[in-house]
Amino acid sequence: MSVVESWSRVMSLLREHAPADHADLPGPATEQMIAAAEERMGIQLHRELRAWLLQNNLDLPEEDVDDDVACCGFAGFPDEGSFLLGIRAMEKLYANHSMPGGVNPPDQPDNPFWRNEWIPFLSDQGGWTGKFIDVRDGRIGRWFVGEITTTGEYASLAHYFDSVAEMLTKIADGSHPTCSVAEGRLAWS
Repeated sequence: MSVVESWSRVMSLLREHAPADHADLPGPATEQMIAAAEERMGIQLHRELRAWLLQNNLDLPEEDVDDDVACCGFAGFPDEGSFLLGIRAMEKLYANHSMPGGVNPPDQPDNPFWRNEWIPFLSDQGGWTGKFIDVRDGRIGRWFVGEITTTGEYASLAHYFDSVAEMLTKIADGSHPTCSVAEGRLAWS
C-alpha cells in the first residue's frame, strides 16, 4: 500500500469515527511550500514524506502557534502525548536537531542521537521525543532525548500510517485500552 493509500485509510477512519477531529485538520501543502522548506533546511524530503504533505499539511494556523513550545500540532492525534507535524513544525524541529557535519554527536557516526538525514514528522510539544523519516531509505525511526535513537522502527511512512489505522480501528470497535470517542473526538484516558 502506498503512503497516500495508507493516509487515506487513516483519514477515512478518522472522518467516520472522530468527525470533529477530522474537521479540524487543514488542507494540503503546496509544491512551493515544500520546495521552500527543503531549500531552507538544505535537504530533499523523502518522496513518501512529500506525498503525505501534499495530502495534509498539519501545521496549526499561525494564530494558534505557541512560540514558547518547540512544536505545535493538533493535540490528541495520533495519540495523547504527541502529534503529527506540518511542514513549518518539521522545519523548526529539524533546525533544532541538525548539526554542522551532519551527526550529533560527531564522534558516534554509527550510533548517533541525530543525523541530518532524519526529518521529524511526529513530536511532543517539547521536541523531546518523536518519530522521523530517514531521507536516504524512507525507514521510520524514533528518538527520545537521553535514550538511544531507534532506526528502522517501521519500514516506511506507509507502514507507520497502517499502524495508526489499526489503532483507530481498535478505538472505533471499543477495544483500545486508553482511547475512545466522545462527541466526535478521540478521548484519551
